[in-house]
Amino acid sequence: MQPPTLVSGLAPAAMFLYSCLEHRLNDTAFSWLNETVHQIEEGASERLFIARFSAVPRHLGKSDLDLANKDVQAFDRVRPGLLLKHWSLDQAGRALLVLAWADSHPDSYISTVEKLFSAAEMGELVALYQVLPLLPHPDRLLTPALDGIRTNITAVFNALTLNNPYPAEYFSEDAWNQLVLKALFVGSPLHAIVGLDRRANPKLARMLSDYAHERWAAGRPVNPELWRVAAPYLERDRINDLTRLISSADSQEQKAGALACAASPLPEAQALLVQVPHLQQQIQHGELSWEHFALL
Repeated sequence: MQPPTLVSGLAPAAMFLYSCLEHRLNDTAFSWLNETVHQIEEGASERLFIARFSAVPRHLGKSDLDLANKDVQAFDRVRPGLLLKHWSLDQAGRALLVLAWADSHPDSYISTVEKLFSAAEMGELVALYQVLPLLPHPDRLLTPALDGIRTNITAVFNALTLNNPYPAEYFSEDAWNQLVLKALFVGSPLHAIVGLDRRANPKLARMLSDYAHERWAAGRPVNPELWRVAAPYLERDRINDLTRLISSADSQEQKAGALACAASPLPEAQALLVQVPHLQQQIQHGELSWEHFALL
């Protein structure tokens, strides 16, 4: 006999995940998940919770969560900035269990989540970083969150960095700058970093310009998205960066240069933009923007 339906006392994010999984899992998988949530609500031991957290992929599988656009938009109203579009069933299931545990153990759940972080394998780490912004008092998990910048596993780094509002909301400027620079090193798309424009700063702009100079000196390409972050704070002694972009034979670099000049407060940058009137016009008419650029 299937356990009773989940009570409505959980937080909205947990209820949303529960509903999504209820409609996407087969009866056997959902029965296991439902039973586990009820066990957690009724006082299951930490040992059982950790065992069930690890066992989620075995019972739920790893297929895509496959949310419709309306569901993505609905969840954005629950937790702005956290995009579930690329989550899988096991990731959503693990997030639900952690949220249920946090709801049932508000005073002690932090220590349990820290234990999960310390012993987690790759898939578990991905789920833990994804669920961070949904947890109560997420600032208390800043230490394991910062460890996510240092990982050499791209999937884990991306779980923290992409479509996740946690870093923008809780990282210091130095940690944020390190995250953006690491994203460039590993080839992660900058436009998927939540808060990218809001957290841009002069120190980061200098670091990114230095990074570009190193790449150019080595004859290596530079991700044009870099200039989205750097341009608003580039100083006059770096105007040659924009000159190089505007003069580039590569159309992507030239478009990035035009957008960078448009975003720069320097008069010299505005003078450079005049040299590419077709791009200047596209920017003025809204036909070229960093959002458009990310889709090219």
